[in-house]
Amino acid sequence: MPRPPEQDPPETALEELLEAVERSSPPAPWEEGDNIPWNDPEFSRRMLREHLSQEHDAASRRSPTIDRHVAWVHDELLGRSPTRILDLGCGPGLYVSRFAALGHECVGVDYSPASIEHARGLARDGELRCTYILSDIREADLGSGYGLATLIYGEFNIFRPADAARILDRVKSSLDDGGILILEPHTYAAVREIGRSPVSWYSADAGVFSDEPHICVREHFWDADARAATRRFYVGDVASGRISRYAQTFQAYTRQEYRDLLVEHGFRAVKFHPSLTGGVDPDEPAVMVIVARA
Repeated sequence: MPRPPEQDPPETALEELLEAVERSSPPAPWEEGDNIPWNDPEFSRRMLREHLSQEHDAASRRSPTIDRHVAWVHDELLGRSPTRILDLGCGPGLYVSRFAALGHECVGVDYSPASIEHARGLARDGELRCTYILSDIREADLGSGYGLATLIYGEFNIFRPADAARILDRVKSSLDDGGILILEPHTYAAVREIGRSPVSWYSADAGVFSDEPHICVREHFWDADARAATRRFYVGDVASGRISRYAQTFQAYTRQEYRDLLVEHGFRAVKFHPSLTGGVDPDEPAVMVIVARA
């Protein structure tokens, strides 16, 4: 007779449920961690699947959108002249590989092992001049001599203000004089909306949080004093009843605060654009594009 599958003791799931009930509410910004652990190998593997999906833009944008963004940067900002490009938070290399195919020499940094492995495969198969670094962008050796550095798709806002400031200093040092920074952060209104969103939930047979059937409950909190939004996830495994908790915090900045922050860290000629096509994109009202020079 086959043995039944091993399950966690009922008291383990009960303890996790009680911990969820007794949670701190609202949590202080970053109190429950810097971010979801995308560097965990299993998280990373599941997230890569979402990055490569052409059904949504939840992780990475779909290919036609990326093509338009790369074309605008290459044509309008770089004047079609090859340069060295640094992409921070490069994911699976979807932007970097396109820039390299246009003649640029590229370096991508990300702390997701599955994404970096995929990006390296793209570079190898396409014989592209791309180097990928598996590291947290706060700690990686970025090198120097770049004509362009990018940090896009709202990633800037997940960092604590002190970390964000250090990232700007390190990027400034990596750029040549006159080199370009493209920052694509969330608008103030978008971060506030995250924090003021109601509790929501969904069920899935598989997804970013698990390969098994699970239920995910999302809570949102807005800290008006810190001007930060925290999104908390409770993921319940259907079979075992185990509950896992994750959290993200987003720092909000006004348009003027973005400008002041960049100037404070040595950037000049700060210009705002509505999107990475240079024009208004009604599908992406939550982010803006800032172009500045070192």
